[in-house]
Amino acid sequence: MGIAVDLRSAVCLLGRFPALAGVDLRVSAGEIVLVKGANGAGKTTLLRALAGLVPVVKGEAVVLGHDLRRHRRRSTTHVGLLGHGPGLYDDLSVAENLRFWARAAGVDAAAVTPAMARVALDHRLGDQPAGRLSTGQRRRAALAALVVRRPRLWLLDEPHAGLDAAGRDLVDELVREAVAGGATAVLASHEVERATSLADRSVVLAGGRIVAEGAGVTGPRQAVTVAGEPAHVA
Repeated sequence: MGIAVDLRSAVCLLGRFPALAGVDLRVSAGEIVLVKGANGAGKTTLLRALAGLVPVVKGEAVVLGHDLRRHRRRSTTHVGLLGHGPGLYDDLSVAENLRFWARAAGVDAAAVTPAMARVALDHRLGDQPAGRLSTGQRRRAALAALVVRRPRLWLLDEPHAGLDAAGRDLVDELVREAVAGGATAVLASHEVERATSLADRSVVLAGGRIVAEGAGVTGPRQAVTVAGEPAHVA
């Protein structure tokens, strides 16, 4: 099946502070992995490192076959990060934002309209500046940007935040659809019950390290690596 993410003793610094202090994590292509942990455990840093936004300064880090220590930006075309912010330019319209992300991913701009429809974003909002949208609308626009880009690796930081019940269900549907189409997903969420039901397995971050793992509710269980040793989830 192949490996989408392979971290071995990976260290990331925020200033001089080791936000990741030696993470070992292997994610197989086609998996959905939930990252759990308290605030400050390193979840956001982990996702940003996988997206190539935070440098890995020690250890090994390979994402989609690219060595992040040597070529941190090479995988970014195929990686989509939904962070705490929507990743939208406030002065551009929704449609202009989505066309921008389509161009960045080498995708035909014709994908913009069906992406908006897929996330139930009213087409009349396409001409509205992103800065004028409500919190929920901005979150849906950010989801549409992921749908447009069709990344091979979905990185989702609190993906259900700012959405109503229908929006939360939509997130789950989009992730499952993407993975069914060959993508991989790594998400961090405080909505543990919902996220666990979505994930194939979970890992727990504490103090910048993965300290535990467990099975999710759905999907096949994969062999993984924790603290440098192979482990299997039944």
